[in-house]
Amino acid sequence: MVNPAMIFKIKGMWDEFSRNHPKLPHFFRAVVSRPMEEGTIIEMIIKRPNGDSITSNVKLTASDLDLIEQLKELGTGGMQ
Repeated sequence: MVNPAMIFKIKGMWDEFSRNHPKLPHFFRAVVSRPMEEGTIIEMIIKRPNGDSITSNVKLTASDLDLIEQLKELGTGGMQ
């Protein structure tokens, strides 16, 4: 069972994150505005203040897309 207090806490934290980094929610909306396709590559780069960086990527499979859809439904409460 989901704890309603935790949902409100996370919502508040997300609101602050969005205010601190306003471009990121716009980026996420742009990404999900088109369906993901098998073979899509998601790449991440982490750059530390000291100049170190690490890069990784994943090529989405059919099962990855299934997971993404389940997470989207969870996030919307199954309401579309």
